[in-house]
Amino acid sequence: MIDWLLSVFKVTTTGELIWVAVGLFGQLMFTMRFLLQWIASERQKKSVIPEVFWWFSISGGLILFAYACYRADPVFILGQSFGVVIYARNLWLLYAEKRQNA
Repeated sequence: MIDWLLSVFKVTTTGELIWVAVGLFGQLMFTMRFLLQWIASERQKKSVIPEVFWWFSISGGLILFAYACYRADPVFILGQSFGVVIYARNLWLLYAEKRQNA
């Protein structure tokens, strides 16, 4: 089974296979934000972005950033690093608003 997975993902070691799994998990976290945003918008019959969208975004972004660093992919590293900053800023704005309204 391991040999089959190694060949499917075009890696040569179990360590590399683990990193592929990390990358896939990060991509799943990243994808979940779109699914949640879609469900929330359908329920409210308008476009909305719930807070959990940003939590999935930053979780998936950080995991994908780690994966990109492991793979030493400068394009992927740069793309994820900017995204993580944006997601963190949106979470900060949400919490600042909550503190102001409290």
